[in-house]
Amino acid sequence: MEPAAKLDPMTETALRSLHDIVVPAPVSWWPQTWGWALVAALLAFAAFLVILRWIRRYRANAYRREALTLLEGISGKLRHPATRPDAIQDLAEVLKRTALAAWPRDEVASLCGDGWVRFLDTHDEDGAGRTLERLLDDFEYHRTEIVADLPSNVCGDLVIAARKWIEQHHVSA
Repeated sequence: MEPAAKLDPMTETALRSLHDIVVPAPVSWWPQTWGWALVAALLAFAAFLVILRWIRRYRANAYRREALTLLEGISGKLRHPATRPDAIQDLAEVLKRTALAAWPRDEVASLCGDGWVRFLDTHDEDGAGRTLERLLDDFEYHRTEIVADLPSNVCGDLVIAARKWIEQHHVSA
């Protein structure tokens, strides 16, 4: 083995005086100026308002979700001729209850016949009210035998139109 090379005293002194690299302090995530703090506060407030609006809309549409759940049960009853007349009555009841949940009682409760059909059509976005007018108005007051003999595609159209009306009707503020 070779003897370690002897360094001159000046180099040895210089090597002993060396220190580790000094790392700067980490940069703070806290905004350095008041402007950024204001922007962060405004963004937090805007997010709060968006969440609040979503919660209000979700709660305001609870009646729609309940009506759609009831409609699913009715659509099963419409498939069978024996339960079809009762299902037509139940469908009319669900539509009326949906309207009563969305509009003031004095506007909706007394509506029947042509007035009820016009109401459905007036508060409709996609033409579901016209389909409901054609189907529901005819079948709600027919004899049980006639309603029981309805083709299944007519009952399917009735459920689709009712679902569209429940999902898409607009309520005037």
